[in-house]
Amino acid sequence: MNNNNTKPFYNGEIPEDWEVKPVGEAFEILNNLRLPISEEERNKVKGIYPYYGPTKIQDYIKEYRLDGKYALIGEDGDHFLKWKEQQMTLLVEGKFNVNNHAHIIQGTNNLTDWFFYFFNHRELTPHLTRQGAGRYKLTKDALSKILIPLPPLPEQRAIAQVLSTWDSAISKTQALIVQKERRKKWLMQNLLTGKKRLPAFAKASAGKEGVEEAWEEVKLADFTKKVKGKVFEVSGNNTGLPCITASSFNGKYTDFTNSSDAVKCGANDVLVLWDGENAGAITTGHKGVVGSTVAKLVLKKGLNNFFIAYHMYFFNGRLRGIREGSGIPHMPGDFEDWYRFYCPPLEEQTAIAQVLQAADKEIQLLKTKTERLREQKKGLMQVLLTGKKRLKIDQ
Repeated sequence: MNNNNTKPFYNGEIPEDWEVKPVGEAFEILNNLRLPISEEERNKVKGIYPYYGPTKIQDYIKEYRLDGKYALIGEDGDHFLKWKEQQMTLLVEGKFNVNNHAHIIQGTNNLTDWFFYFFNHRELTPHLTRQGAGRYKLTKDALSKILIPLPPLPEQRAIAQVLSTWDSAISKTQALIVQKERRKKWLMQNLLTGKKRLPAFAKASAGKEGVEEAWEEVKLADFTKKVKGKVFEVSGNNTGLPCITASSFNGKYTDFTNSSDAVKCGANDVLVLWDGENAGAITTGHKGVVGSTVAKLVLKKGLNNFFIAYHMYFFNGRLRGIREGSGIPHMPGDFEDWYRFYCPPLEEQTAIAQVLQAADKEIQLLKTKTERLREQKKGLMQVLLTGKKRLKIDQ
């Protein structure tokens, strides 16, 4: 550290040589540049310039009021309660507009980036006023009175540069995830329908025109046995096997059981959500016990479980289209007879599934990398924005 002397700031300490000022003194709050305009009016002036709300771009219109670099922080909304997971500030550069639900901040003697990073995941609850259930407001007056620590300008720049490096890495990785997901969608659209054949199988069926000639039309009932889950007795303390219910389709396990007569499933089983708002959803890769709102498809010889899981996931609209029930939707009992499709030989099914699994693995590795970068950035913010760690500044 450049300076071991500290002074109190809120519930912690900051370096002695850092200033502390109210936001209203350290930065300009430029709410006079906001452009309140209704969705109806925006539809009449569509264009290329972003129209920001408190947390994201709301629209694009043909005019702009701001040109440069500014930080935005919400004036009202429910996002204030999610400060640990959701960013409280945006850093925007270029030509754009802001609605009347965000404050516009710019630094002159201090770095705009410093405001953005300092309040990025900052709890603002003590400075908010209540506007009904779950709605809070950060008024301009309240914002202007919040105290903010201010390192010397060169140190602000250095800290912002370090954090922006992580932001850039996160942004590039997220862009790569989008690219890989688009590629996977293209692969599914083409490989699962036979529009494109993997080279080895294209050669084997040379001379056959179209998927109808190369693949066999089948119905799911010929290759599967459906087993509905049961109601189970939930055990405490997260002991026993995880129970696969609707929430498990989103990766959440809320119940566990030791029930001996429950319907068990393994990682290779294809599961269909049978009842509820999302009836028809498909998942696989779970080990546990199948709940009463879920059906397990026991595949017979001739089908690769991952191939059929990818097929049913991609054509999920078909399943949702045959749901029954005027209240809570549910799948029809004969859906396996209804689900007909062109199916390649088992060897080609397996090869297609392996290609798609490899695509999924790539995407998951990138998502893991993104989370790791976010955690690294969070750790850096905790020590750099409080001065616990000081950067060496070249004078």
